[in-house]
Amino acid sequence: MTSAETIERTDAFLTTVGGEWWRTAVIYQIYPRSFADASGDGIGDLPGITSHLDDLAHLGIDAIWLSPFQRSPQKDAGYDVSDYCDVDPLFGTLADFDDMLAGAHERSIRVIVDLVPNHSSDQHEWFQQALAAVPHSAERARYMFRDGKGENGELPPNNWESVFGGPAWTRVVEADGEPGQWYLHLFDSSQPDFDWSNDEVREEFRRILRFWLDRGVDGFRVDVAHGLVKAEGLPDYIPNPAAGSMGGEAENVPYWGQDAVHEVYRDWRKILEEYQGDRALAAEAWLPTAARTAEWVRHDEMHQAFNFPYLETKWNATDLREVIEVSLHAFPGVGAPSTWVLSNHDVVRHASRLALTAENPQGHGIGPESPGQPIPEVGLARARAATTLMLALPGSAYLYQGEELGLPEVIDIPGDARQDPTWFRTNGERYGRDGCRVPIPWNADAPAYGFSDSGASWLPQPAEWATLARDAQTGVEGSTLELYRALLAERRARSLGAGSLEWIDGYGTDAVAFRNGNVTVIANTGSAPIALPSGIVIASSGPVADGELAGDTTVWIETA
Repeated sequence: MTSAETIERTDAFLTTVGGEWWRTAVIYQIYPRSFADASGDGIGDLPGITSHLDDLAHLGIDAIWLSPFQRSPQKDAGYDVSDYCDVDPLFGTLADFDDMLAGAHERSIRVIVDLVPNHSSDQHEWFQQALAAVPHSAERARYMFRDGKGENGELPPNNWESVFGGPAWTRVVEADGEPGQWYLHLFDSSQPDFDWSNDEVREEFRRILRFWLDRGVDGFRVDVAHGLVKAEGLPDYIPNPAAGSMGGEAENVPYWGQDAVHEVYRDWRKILEEYQGDRALAAEAWLPTAARTAEWVRHDEMHQAFNFPYLETKWNATDLREVIEVSLHAFPGVGAPSTWVLSNHDVVRHASRLALTAENPQGHGIGPESPGQPIPEVGLARARAATTLMLALPGSAYLYQGEELGLPEVIDIPGDARQDPTWFRTNGERYGRDGCRVPIPWNADAPAYGFSDSGASWLPQPAEWATLARDAQTGVEGSTLELYRALLAERRARSLGAGSLEWIDGYGTDAVAFRNGNVTVIANTGSAPIALPSGIVIASSGPVADGELAGDTTVWIETA
């Protein structure tokens, strides 16, 4: 299929689907490396995604979000982009992307692509030009190059630490062979930060946005959307060592949440509004409160922002009710929908995280030596209950590939098989994010559980994947897959995403209870059973017997 044909079909789709779809959509995150491998090399790819579009349509989602598939040396699994307007050969070609996009649109599934504007790969043409140029040149001005401190510039410009551990500055060797300037990389040293005060950088990303919009994508998930702009003067800062790696706990961090970043997104919003079909921007912005996060989705900025305060809330009724109340005040307060999310490619899967008994900062991951190991049965029960609660909330919801199968975090990945830069930059002190990125299972009895016909897998899959494979759950009453399908069908049929929430009291301190339309939702986060009201049980995360709701269970009841 040609690009022109793809765009023509996309336009037809965009003009027939209702407006502002992003306000109530259920969006399914695909981590392409780990979704499905059509080539047999052990790494998922775009044709693999295309081959499973019917499965996604059958699940009942409204849109997919693809983590990076653009050209990259893969030092950080694609979040180090060397060419923003091409597909990395690992994942296929631009023609493969066009086929996938057209196939998704044929099934009324929107497609959101990842955009990584905070940094590029060190193999990007611009950074290679910067390395070859002299200090203070126009080529270096595209990135955060700075002179060092000390008598001979031997000290970094400040004391910032990388998100992945270790220093956030690397010194280059100049053309004369002498140590020279330093460049900032909030992540790996292979990911130099752009300087967003540079007009050339801003114009380049306008070009990149239009490239993908012209192909027909429905929007962008913006990586590190709270980054980009750094505080004037680059002041020293030492984060709390127990804080999450992407921030979100503290105010006034000089490299997160700077006011000037909003100018960038106001500019981008204008570009998206040039196109038909309600193209959307979704922010990955780790900020201390929902109120702060809502600043990214004011009427002239982004359309959505991930609700990380909700994701980070423990399985506790008081805390859950508080974060839901705050979210439903903050986001609608600026005219945006609240979003809800429990898992993604950067956090411990919620089928394990909700059963941890020790603190686990975001980005640290869990492994064999981590304290507070989860009990699998407890984690799965809470995950199912948490999802059943989440999908009844008004607004938009995000799912992460494999959670519909009840996949837990993979804990026992051998050290020599791990690939997350965090593992290496901390000398194994932090396990990182590999455990939530293991390729997902499709067929219990197939090589690599159906991920790849060759049996290859870029991260090792555990034996338990056989019991959790999609074909082992399809049509099985009570399976996690069938629970998700039922919840998504009822959510859509009853317009819960467009509804409103009315709290219900009287079920005790361990209950989160509310009405959304004619659906009463009760989540029991405790251990003692809760007596249920009369009505028809629409869906339940676990068995409901004798008019009682067991602990770690959520139910939807149709009431008059």
